[in-house]
Amino acid sequence: MNRSQEKEALLWGLVGVTLFAATLPMTRLAVGSTDAPQLSPWFVTFGRAAVAGLLSIGYLWWQRAQGRLNLPTRAEWPLLGITAFGVIVGFPLFLALALRHVPSTHGAVVTALLPLSTALLGALWYRQRPSAGFWACAVLGSGLVLGFMVWRAGGLYLGAANIYLLIAMTTGALGYIGGARLTPRLGAEQVICWVLVCSLPLTLPVAWWFAPAEPSRIGAMSWVGFLYVALFSMWIGFFAWYRALALGAVRVSQIQLIQPFLSLLFAVPLLGEHLDAVTLVFAVAVIATVFVGKRMPIQQGAPA
Repeated sequence: MNRSQEKEALLWGLVGVTLFAATLPMTRLAVGSTDAPQLSPWFVTFGRAAVAGLLSIGYLWWQRAQGRLNLPTRAEWPLLGITAFGVIVGFPLFLALALRHVPSTHGAVVTALLPLSTALLGALWYRQRPSAGFWACAVLGSGLVLGFMVWRAGGLYLGAANIYLLIAMTTGALGYIGGARLTPRLGAEQVICWVLVCSLPLTLPVAWWFAPAEPSRIGAMSWVGFLYVALFSMWIGFFAWYRALALGAVRVSQIQLIQPFLSLLFAVPLLGEHLDAVTLVFAVAVIATVFVGKRMPIQQGAPA
């Protein structure tokens, strides 16, 4: 990746990360809490993908009219499926399930390991060999996150919410890398659009099934949160993020370092959550390990 590509990747990555950073507090707004539940996590997950999928039909139709439509090949369908599993179902569903039970500031600390997970899966997928230092940082960062979860749980019990967050982080990284593999030929915008359109036979009926029986009883801010994750988290943010990843699947994910900080900052005015010192210390420590780990050498290889 030359200097010009690096600057372009960082710019697109910054746009994507800023949009993604509000996903946690906006999801929390959409689903509410156990004491004051709002939209079903299942509706938020599949509904946001359904809305974005319908918009994607229009975008792909416009690309076809412009003569710029790229059709996925038969060999690319498995990658589309993997990407859909990661970013359409896995990450948003388990994130929404978790945030019904824990504050978004808690989720921001746990998912701070997402850049390292993305880099690790990217290295394995591209047959790259991370150095011992990279692995050490991965272990240390994971240990810090586990320590934070145990501390918040008040003992050696992770709880369902933390397990959901770990699954969300893993599936999200898988979806990011799958999309990055498809982007060079299909284009960043068309990758997420094809993934969303191909998922409509699943997302539309599931969203309909879990739709609120009385939409008027759902708070206005909950609908605002839902619309945000549908338009920005599920659609526009990926336009920028996949373009950035395609320019450097392993290294460019370092821009995600600022995402937890932005999520923490967004949570205070949007949700009125309290940002305590211990949470902030854990967030800084985790991000520091990710920063160091991302600077460790990785031997290049060919895509798997």
